[in-house]
Amino acid sequence: MIGRKNNGRPSPMLLVLLALGFFFATYNLLTIIIHIKSSNSGSLAADRSELSDPLTRMPEETRRAESSNSKFHVALTATDAPYSQWQCRIMYYWYKKMKDMPGSDMGKFTRVLHSGSPDNLMEEIPTFVVDPLPQGLDRGYIVLNRPWAFVQWLEKATIKEEYILMAEPDHVFANPLPNLAKGNHPAAFPFFYIKPDQNEKIIRKFYPEEKGPVNNVDPIGNSPVIIKKSLLEDIAPTWVNISLRMKDDPETDKAFGWVLEMYAYAVASALHGVRHILRKDFMLQPPWDLEVGNKFIIHYTYGCDYNIKGELTYGKIGEWRFDKRSYLSGPPPKNLSLPPPGVPESVARLVKMVNEATANIPGWDALS
Repeated sequence: MIGRKNNGRPSPMLLVLLALGFFFATYNLLTIIIHIKSSNSGSLAADRSELSDPLTRMPEETRRAESSNSKFHVALTATDAPYSQWQCRIMYYWYKKMKDMPGSDMGKFTRVLHSGSPDNLMEEIPTFVVDPLPQGLDRGYIVLNRPWAFVQWLEKATIKEEYILMAEPDHVFANPLPNLAKGNHPAAFPFFYIKPDQNEKIIRKFYPEEKGPVNNVDPIGNSPVIIKKSLLEDIAPTWVNISLRMKDDPETDKAFGWVLEMYAYAVASALHGVRHILRKDFMLQPPWDLEVGNKFIIHYTYGCDYNIKGELTYGKIGEWRFDKRSYLSGPPPKNLSLPPPGVPESVARLVKMVNEATANIPGWDALS
């Protein structure tokens, strides 16, 4: 039964449903707008140098602890839109390539599809279908479906692994990924633009002073994060409610914009007393990170634009470009042109990985 756990107490999912009912009563139906993750190129370039160290911060009590060798379940939330589908196919291809390589702790894989009904990738990618938020409740911010999707999946699915990697469709595994978590301390990637200490006034609306200093809120989002399943089961309902409260507060919504749900996860984790190991080597983001090296995940959220000399023209369409937003309505074609000489290795590696996936995924053009 979904409504109650075996101990007779209301389940987290039931509590969230009650909260959703309250919020739904206050919202009007709005047109869904997909928020594009973009940022100022100057700020990115200025902060890139701060992301060079492989390890940012580890809670003191975990420094001498052994890493968790347990397998982790790879989970990514997604919609049935073509833009999401082609990214999921490439992501799953590279998961399969890396899963059984030396150094990998990857377990099984699930695409948590929060469109409410099966789509045409059910046989290709292991998928668990959950419901989206009630119509209009996301207020045009479709990412709010992510925490709600995790609540439903954790409640209904059978997940054998002790740990979970929360991933996104625009992630590709560049190296075999070990379990970077240590016990009850999840591992996360630190985002330079998540700055709780510089937003203390807003953070305190959701993380009151009696809970502790504002720097207890980690500078992270929910992805990529490797976390114990039991911890995520506790955090996820709070994450849903904090996301909705933040979206309902005009000051917070304006200040956080497209990263609101990321802040909500960070605050929800802090409310549960969870601190993350911050790993800068968890992920790289072309074109700002220039080499793949030993980093584990390529996140291709930013457009890569260059002139024929191999010079970055960020913010201006280049003579050569790779930008996932060029393919909102369907997948990129096979055999994309490689970047000109002088372009960073990370960008060239990304395009080669996309090309390998599209050349080997059966029926790639069938979803065009």
